Amino acid sequence: MFKLLGGLANYLKQQDIVTDCAIFRLHNLFTTALLMGCSLIITASQYVGRPIQCIVQDRNPHVVNTFCWISSTFTMPDAFNRQIGSEVAAPGLSNDFDDVHAHKYYTYYQWVCFALFFQGIACYTPKFIWDKFEGGLMKTLVMGLNIGATPEDIKNAKKEIVIEYLLEHLKKHKLYAIRYWCCECLCLVNIIVQLYLMNKFFDGEFLSYGLRVMNYSNEVQEERVDPMVYIFPRLTKCNFFKYGPSGSIQKLDSLCVLPLNIVNEKTYIFLWFWYMILASLLTILVIYRVCMILSPKLRTRIFHAKNYGLPYEVSRIITRKTDIGDWWVLFMLGTNMDTLIFREMISELSKRIEVKPSNRR
Repeated sequence: MFKLLGGLANYLKQQDIVTDCAIFRLHNLFTTALLMGCSLIITASQYVGRPIQCIVQDRNPHVVNTFCWISSTFTMPDAFNRQIGSEVAAPGLSNDFDDVHAHKYYTYYQWVCFALFFQGIACYTPKFIWDKFEGGLMKTLVMGLNIGATPEDIKNAKKEIVIEYLLEHLKKHKLYAIRYWCCECLCLVNIIVQLYLMNKFFDGEFLSYGLRVMNYSNEVQEERVDPMVYIFPRLTKCNFFKYGPSGSIQKLDSLCVLPLNIVNEKTYIFLWFWYMILASLLTILVIYRVCMILSPKLRTRIFHAKNYGLPYEVSRIITRKTDIGDWWVLFMLGTNMDTLIFREMISELSKRIEVKPSNRR
């Protein structure tokens, strides 16, 4: 299992050059690794062990197991509130009296590993798109200046190259920034869509799943129903029909144990909390970006706070003399470059950027 999951560690390695924010990486890298890991664990449990074991009076139980796994099993929702041991054999199991409308069918368990896999791909998509748009610009501009122990002549030459590039391409990075912020918005859209689809996947039970689990212990003992057992039942029923010796149709009413649902219920309760946290963080991030774009004063304060020790007047000049795209490029350069080198470069840039274009040379 360690070898199986070891490859996912590549998603969590620290990046040498950062082109995005921490919340963006939580969505694209950590969540992708989490979903892929869950998919691998459930796949291994599903196809290596016994995902279903049915109790049936028959010489070929393997046939019934296979049939119930590939078709579906069911419970009776009204039986979850009955007394176990006296009224029902297990939560949700009772005599249906051939009332098919009383059945609640469970068909999701064959698809959980595939659903998690495609969710992981969807979470990685914004990073894939951004990497294509970014094109290595930040790595090109940093030019090794993220290492402070650089010879003075080499350091000065590289700083001059970066400053000349920024002056020459002033107010030409707006599309660069907009593309990144659109990818951040795509992350939020992705999480919201995934929450909606997971809710549909579990017949409208997922969105309230975590809240119901938290409130379960506070409910009255006689009236409460374990939401984990309700959504991920450990014991279900399955009807298998076959022909008897005389050619008549016989019905085998079997009880089926689903040990895989023990893994599923823990996986999805963790995913519920994580998705809610991530959706909240991404919502705050998008609101923060909108405020940042609309307020130059806020950008000045953010830039000054990020590069503490840089004079406030320098931060104000940078914000006033550049557009939002240039400001974002400089902000990300401050994230990647050595602090002292970046301060020196920004101080020099603020002096030159005040000079009129005709007098720069």
